[in-house]
Amino acid sequence: MTGAGFRILLVDDEKHFADTLAARLEMRGFEVRAVYSGAEALAAVALPTELVVLDLRMPGMDGLEVLRALKKSHPLIRVIMLTGHIDDQEERAAYEAGAQRVLRKPLRMDELLDCIR
Repeated sequence: MTGAGFRILLVDDEKHFADTLAARLEMRGFEVRAVYSGAEALAAVALPTELVVLDLRMPGMDGLEVLRALKKSHPLIRVIMLTGHIDDQEERAAYEAGAQRVLRKPLRMDELLDCIR
């Protein structure tokens, strides 16, 4: 799969991280949108989205809540979870809720690109 035209939604409450990651993916030809909360993510998927890269730990609605809501409204959407800290129970819950992968921060760009492809 090539990057051209691929729609990725980045969801992370760390605005600088999300914006920097979006710019790095755009440089590789991906169509990317960044939002900074779970509520914004749920609104943003009304537009065509093929993949969500979703932070686990966010204030308000956390990543697992967002993941469950996304999968309920868009069961075929692919989701990659990102986190700096996760225990085995949370990781299992993410996979059971429908995450394709759980990646740890600091994020290695090559690892994320492999997951996207």
